[in-house]
Amino acid sequence: MGKYNLTALRVREKALLQKEVNQIVKLPIWADVIGDIPPAQVLVRNQAHQHQLIRQRHKWVRLSDGNMAKRYALEVQEKKTKPKKASRMFLPTEIKYEEDQLRKEFFKDHPWELARPRVVLETTGKDWVNHDWSRLQQPGKRLDGESVVQRQLWLLNNVFGMTKSAAYDIARREFYQLRLREDIERRVAAEEAEATGAVFGPTQLEVGMKLENQEFERWKVWARDEAQILDAKHAAMAGPVVPENEDSVSVGEEDPADESALE
Repeated sequence: MGKYNLTALRVREKALLQKEVNQIVKLPIWADVIGDIPPAQVLVRNQAHQHQLIRQRHKWVRLSDGNMAKRYALEVQEKKTKPKKASRMFLPTEIKYEEDQLRKEFFKDHPWELARPRVVLETTGKDWVNHDWSRLQQPGKRLDGESVVQRQLWLLNNVFGMTKSAAYDIARREFYQLRLREDIERRVAAEEAEATGAVFGPTQLEVGMKLENQEFERWKVWARDEAQILDAKHAAMAGPVVPENEDSVSVGEEDPADESALE
């Protein structure tokens, strides 16, 4: 059939023929399975279905008696479909969650948080069950950007009238306060250790400044050498400089002073 290779579809038929002509003693184990569940015969590959983005959210609704109650709701977000490239046409639909956008915004504003070491290992696979995101700091979990994302999502789902930007500001403010407390605790612990005789080496900032100064001194030497080379090139191309206050003597003409001296 031209460019179509149907060898894989006919592997069971070939095995049966080999059994009939006694090329093999018994049929392979998979022969009966392929006979019961044959492979697909469709040669046309359909394009993956593009699902709509659905956001799970708890909303506060007003009941008939005037009280407010929290209800579970699904929001379908409108997605602008863009034409895909031919190489990506048959790829499966990407799985997206609301937390992905929140993480993207947080780490865009705080890129240095990605430089902090993180522990991604879970002991039971259900560590999230023990977390109560009504507060930012959790026992047994280090403070990081994921804490801000989960705290922001909890505020969106549990606080009436909470907007995305307001939840982000609240979670960020709590995050900054806890980070400041960690810095104070670390500085106090270092001062207490030094008071009892501990000696610490240079800090990361001091090491960085030292390396920067060394690189700057090396660059000054290189710049001085490059400037001298450029000056030499310009002088070679310009030629000798003739003073303007002296009269130039053309080639082939004799100076009158020299003639009088000869006489």
